[in-house]
Amino acid sequence: MSGAKKTVLKASDISIIFGGLRAVSEASFELNEGELVGLIGPNGAGKTTMFNMVSGIYTPTLGQMTFWDANDKVHVINKAGPAKLNKLGIARTFQNIRLFGNLTVLDNVRVALHNARISNPIDVLFRTPKFRRDEQLMTEKAVKLLELFKIDIKKNELAKNLPYGEQRKLEIVRALASKPRLLLLDEPAAGMNPQETKELMDMIAFIRKEFNLTILLIEHDMKLVMGICERIMVLNYGRIIATGTPEEIKKNPEVIKAYLGSEA
Repeated sequence: MSGAKKTVLKASDISIIFGGLRAVSEASFELNEGELVGLIGPNGAGKTTMFNMVSGIYTPTLGQMTFWDANDKVHVINKAGPAKLNKLGIARTFQNIRLFGNLTVLDNVRVALHNARISNPIDVLFRTPKFRRDEQLMTEKAVKLLELFKIDIKKNELAKNLPYGEQRKLEIVRALASKPRLLLLDEPAAGMNPQETKELMDMIAFIRKEFNLTILLIEHDMKLVMGICERIMVLNYGRIIATGTPEEIKKNPEVIKAYLGSEA
């Protein structure tokens, strides 16, 4: 038996065309079990568009995406929407925080646990014992997650009242509540100060170890990307121009050209 890691996501020549513009063109890549991979590129390179395809917001015009769930069942996910992909095991955060600001910290996490509920609409309507047990179980699971990331002390505060860095943390915790196999982080360090970014790096490393996740992240902070990613993909004008370790990417002439505009 080889020690090769299992594939979690495979993209085969995926493209997406808006009008006459190819925002992503013939992109092929694989994400393996337990990997922490960075997706970088200049502004407008197509990184968020790529995320939107993987997370079901956009449907690829061409090509195929395949996902292996926690039971290693294979799914072609080209036309699967965000809700279906979340059930299969793909969760994401967004560059612009999308918390429910007027809900408590606890309720933001409880919302993400809906896939694990066992009660049905009849139970909810009549507030049956099954419904009450379900509610208690959801609360206990949410509190445990908040405790793990040391924000349980603020569980009853409104999400909008948290400091910016803690809102970012809560959004990631909410994504983890759905028990994903693949976690997509869209510019998680956006708007953070250096101390918050350092704490975020530690958090991502902890998540990978604690939850045994595959993580794909978009990030402009090169210190963060180079510091935690074991593999990096570089996108430019909708095409993947390089893939490799941080050291290989730093020295790649095509990457240098894409960022600096000329050969170095």
